[in-house]
Amino acid sequence: MVDLKIVALLGAALLLGGCDKAVEAPKSSSDLSGVTLILGDQAKGLRTVVEAAHALDGIDYKVEWANFQGAAPLFEALRAGAVDLGPAGDTPVLAAATGGTPLRIVAVRRSQSRGIAILVPPDSPIRSVADLKGRNVVVSSARGSISQYLLIRALADAGVAEQDVKVGFVLPTDALPAFNAGKIEAWATFGVYQAFAEEQGARVLITGEGINTGLTFITASDEVLTDPLKRKALSDMLQRFAKAFDWAQKNPDEYARVFAKANDIPLGVSKLLRKWGDETLQPVEARDVQALQQVDDLFVEKKIFPHRVDVAKITDAAAFPTP
Repeated sequence: MVDLKIVALLGAALLLGGCDKAVEAPKSSSDLSGVTLILGDQAKGLRTVVEAAHALDGIDYKVEWANFQGAAPLFEALRAGAVDLGPAGDTPVLAAATGGTPLRIVAVRRSQSRGIAILVPPDSPIRSVADLKGRNVVVSSARGSISQYLLIRALADAGVAEQDVKVGFVLPTDALPAFNAGKIEAWATFGVYQAFAEEQGARVLITGEGINTGLTFITASDEVLTDPLKRKALSDMLQRFAKAFDWAQKNPDEYARVFAKANDIPLGVSKLLRKWGDETLQPVEARDVQALQQVDDLFVEKKIFPHRVDVAKITDAAAFPTP
């Protein structure tokens, strides 16, 4: 005869087992609702264009922004796991990789490098790079910067030995007022700081066109790229970034107004930045890897970086699939 108590207990156990299975059922491999991407940024440059283009409309994951005034603190945050991705120029990416930051290059923007230059005051007697011999040159912002790369290459092309130029390193936020006050003979700088100085009458000695790579990268942490759901969200985010930069390129005047307001800068400065060109975001190609490797090799040769970085090994081109 069947013991009804045993049957009841077995039934209860089966029901509880079924409940456990329902609770522990794994989420769908396409469910991104539990994913949060922390987007690192520099001086709101990325966030401004993304929000102006409404590029984040309709995302099915969460996004947080973390803003930094330069690449060095941005990569410190990436190394600490405080951000998941960040934009930076070629040499800051190399400096971070040299220092052991666990990053991968996942996308690239290409430009003509007009937004990098060596400037002198409008009434300066310095008329060419060759005239920098025996002069003081301030580089922003640190050793291994895109500005230092321009200075090294420009001096070599002009036949001036590096030891014949007195070089100092000053943060651009400190260098700009000093330059405008006439306390800096020559200044190797970039971006919005360069635009501010040019708007005030600074004379361009030489730009990075034909010298600097003009490459800006989106980098991601190893942790994001090895997490299947975060990697999927990242791939979607990169495509949205690309659409945002495409919008900026097609709407330069509107973007200039938005950028000026978001960053509290004069409209003229913002328009000058736009005039220098906005490039769309693209997957990384072999030519980008080669160009970045050449920069790294030069800095290793100059003993600015202590050892070589194999750029191909820190690149993950598959993270940004072409549509």
